Amino acid sequence: MVNAAIVGMGWWGKRVVESLHGKSDKIKLVRAVDLNPKPVVEFCVDRGLVLADNFQDALDDPAVSAVILCTPHLAHEEQILRTAAAGKNVFCEKPLGLTKASAERSVAACARAGVVLGIGHERRFEAPMEEIKRLIDAGLLGTIMHVESNFSHDKFVGMDLDNWRADVAEAPAAGMTGMGIHLTDSYIDMLGPIAEAFAVTAKRVIDIPAGDIVSVQFRFVSGVTGYLCAVSATPYYGRFTVFGSDGWVEVSDEAHPDEGRGNHLTVCGKDGVKVVTDYEPFDAVKANFEAFADAVEGRSTYRFTSEQLVHNIATLEAILKSATSGAPVEIC
Repeated sequence: MVNAAIVGMGWWGKRVVESLHGKSDKIKLVRAVDLNPKPVVEFCVDRGLVLADNFQDALDDPAVSAVILCTPHLAHEEQILRTAAAGKNVFCEKPLGLTKASAERSVAACARAGVVLGIGHERRFEAPMEEIKRLIDAGLLGTIMHVESNFSHDKFVGMDLDNWRADVAEAPAAGMTGMGIHLTDSYIDMLGPIAEAFAVTAKRVIDIPAGDIVSVQFRFVSGVTGYLCAVSATPYYGRFTVFGSDGWVEVSDEAHPDEGRGNHLTVCGKDGVKVVTDYEPFDAVKANFEAFADAVEGRSTYRFTSEQLVHNIATLEAILKSATSGAPVEIC
């Protein structure tokens, strides 16, 4: 059993606690840290979490072997470096950083310390997404031509403008750091590295500087093309489609994964026949944390490679630059 401290008890921090508390035999939350602990005292007491307002308390606790970061994006690198230096494994909510150089420093620090670095891209663990990867890897879709996806919702409509998620320095390019980063992770996992990105953002409804629409076109190193869109002010819509020379496959979601509803996988072959498979709700957040715990305890290798972690942030950095410049940006 991996004993973990969770840092950051906002919306997503509480969601992580609800996924793991009393539900996992691989990872147990024993501590919580928040700079403003008063609003979550009762929440933590009810779940047996020792609550503090000092990050160092988690690092100093010998009973804690892993630290989970549900904190603002700009804090990630420093917190990862401090956690690794303390010899503790670290699970960081996405994005790992906002620049490739920052991601490289975080990955290198964990490698030097010999600790596992986890990342909050739980969609890799969803069964229909795993099936798409299997179909691609097995060559059952033929030559892959194009990928496109959409991850949109309205959870941040009405958000206070003093919320860190409304800060363009913390969350640039509209929904890219909140939603689009999940899609690029899946792209890299399934189709390999991305060579170039061309991004456009717009502000239509939400009154925050970063805007509420991000639209990105991609060119992969392999020659595959791609597209993604994330809208931050519309009822939930989730779709992920891969087109090959011998068929196409698409996942469509019933609701935001946070709501615990299912999704559907449609596969269409060269004969034009569509086969639809329905999937029951599944807590991919919990599955990701348990895979992290397995890696911490040496039972398996964590499925995210260091190269993938860094390349996803290099892709994000290129998207941010493109959205500002209005021109395509090559990904180094």
